[in-house]
Amino acid sequence: MGVYRIVPLFVLAFLAGCDSPPPPAPVPTVTPSPSPTYAPPPSSGLSLSVGPVEAGLGHRASVLTLTNRDTRPRKVTGYPDLKVLAGDGTPLDVKVEHGTSYFARDLGPQDLTVQPGATVVAVLAWSATVTSGDTRTGAAISVVPVPGEPEQKQPLDTDLGTTDTVTLSSWAAGIGG
Repeated sequence: MGVYRIVPLFVLAFLAGCDSPPPPAPVPTVTPSPSPTYAPPPSSGLSLSVGPVEAGLGHRASVLTLTNRDTRPRKVTGYPDLKVLAGDGTPLDVKVEHGTSYFARDLGPQDLTVQPGATVVAVLAWSATVTSGDTRTGAAISVVPVPGEPEQKQPLDTDLGTTDTVTLSSWAAGIGG
């Protein structure tokens, strides 16, 4: 009779263990795709730096600053050669227009002499408008400041909406003048 009393308790304890939830499933780890790294601006020659993105009423802009790090004056004229890059560093199919934007007046191509340590600026602007279709986002820009100079790549988030167009002003001594 004692065995009959112990067996139900053993079975009951065994079945109680069956009600516990299974261990949680392992969480998959996401390995991000490698993104390109960009070299710091050159310490000599013409050195590009990119300002923060400014926003207003659906428009965006960033000031591109070109510093003469040489010991002699440098000639700068016209517009920088610019491409918008995807996260993997490949160029996006984005139209680059030259002219005035919501953020900056374009004075047109000028012949500028940039003294050692001095700077000139250009404004890159775009609209984040979304009408229909897929939105486009850039992760960086590639800039050739003047013909014959090496390309310089800098990170810059560009939420282009569905416009696929940016507006670039010419190099100037200052914004709007």
